[in-house]
Amino acid sequence: MPDSTQKLRLGALVALVVGSMVGGGIFSLPQNMAASAGVGAVLIGWAITAVGMLTLAFVFQTLANRKPELDSGVYAYAKAGFGDYMGFSSAWGYWISAWLGNVSYFVLLFSTLGYFFPVFGEGNTVPAVIGASLVLWGVHFLVLRGIKEAAFINFVTTIAKMVPLVLFIVIAAIAFKFEVFTADIWGLGNPDLGSVMNQVRNMMLVTVWVFIGIEGASVYSARAEKRSDVGKATVIGFASVLLLLMLVNVLSLGIMNQAELAGLKNPSMAYVLEHVVGRWGAVFIAIGLVVSLAGALLSWTLLCAEILFAAARDHTMPAFLRKENANQVPANALWLTNGLIQLFLVITLFSSSTYLSLLYLATSMILVPYLWSAAYAVLLTIRGESYEHARGQRNKDLLIGSIALLYAIWLLYAGGIQYLLLSALLYAPGALLFAKAKRELGQPIFTGVEKIIFTAVLIGAAIAAYGLYDGTLSL
Repeated sequence: MPDSTQKLRLGALVALVVGSMVGGGIFSLPQNMAASAGVGAVLIGWAITAVGMLTLAFVFQTLANRKPELDSGVYAYAKAGFGDYMGFSSAWGYWISAWLGNVSYFVLLFSTLGYFFPVFGEGNTVPAVIGASLVLWGVHFLVLRGIKEAAFINFVTTIAKMVPLVLFIVIAAIAFKFEVFTADIWGLGNPDLGSVMNQVRNMMLVTVWVFIGIEGASVYSARAEKRSDVGKATVIGFASVLLLLMLVNVLSLGIMNQAELAGLKNPSMAYVLEHVVGRWGAVFIAIGLVVSLAGALLSWTLLCAEILFAAARDHTMPAFLRKENANQVPANALWLTNGLIQLFLVITLFSSSTYLSLLYLATSMILVPYLWSAAYAVLLTIRGESYEHARGQRNKDLLIGSIALLYAIWLLYAGGIQYLLLSALLYAPGALLFAKAKRELGQPIFTGVEKIIFTAVLIGAAIAAYGLYDGTLSL
């Protein structure tokens, strides 16, 4: 356990939650949502997301309070409820989602700088990858200096990134035109969008993406100064970010129509503000995005290392990932994470991977950890575990957990078979690390049920590999 000098207070935990959620996603939200849905579907989608994500926030709050001995959130809950392999898979999927998200952030960062310096293009040119690599290793060595120091810098950047967002909301509210907002509510003018249900389904991965990080405080529960602050930080962070996201998205739809927004480059918020006030608006938002991404990259670098370290600490990951440096930073976990980010940055030079495609893949990887967390909350209430003297609260938590579980299942459906198969392809290699950890303990690798689950993952991975080979699937 870290000593008191590395403990995080409520403000730092809230900043980790907000800083993780408010990264690049909100700055690209107008285009990302308009590309999939019209105004009516957007409003329906936000209603579903608000309820679903609120119940997930309550799930993380409840589990933090009722299972204080389980540190590191999504990983610990899956392991406690469904065994070692499910716990490992949850940690593995969360970790891959986190560092893939960082790759997408680097692409978006240099795509934004491409507004000023065309040499960076869409964020996947040679100069962009070189610049991203320099930033990556700068963040790496900053985090190696200490968790608390990095969390403080994240706190400062989280406050700084709020300034352009609030200004955008104020200007967009003034410029909002009701006739633009209501011109084609159901997207009938664009047959490519499909039915309203398809529109809602297609936008769901984007709404999940902008909320990833809601579990950030629970991942850091072991480092919290007060255990009760974990749940508070989760709910405070969720409510704050939900308000920001909905205002940015809805107000944009009253400034430019769906087709215009869908055709924007990212960060689309910059071009929306430029449409209202001229070039200075785009420049202001671009600068705000750079600050925002700096904070988000820092938050997710911290989370990446922490989730591997936590899993290694109780022997679900191999022992080498438990190593900490003199500043109590999980150094080996950090090197492994950033090494893979560097590899994928190079891969963007040779593939069609854009911000949006990386976003979808990163989001699909985190759906399984969310599913297991919600399922564990339901399992606790069914068993009555930790509810011996709280029957009324037990029924309430069962309802909330069930809604969160249904929402997680809906997200798997909404993501579609393509990203489910690609996720299986990324989940399968993790078994090598799981096997190594089991051998270190002298234990069998899989139980009977786990063998069946792993076989299903292998089949999905094989289908995905063939799909990539013959071109039916693509990254």
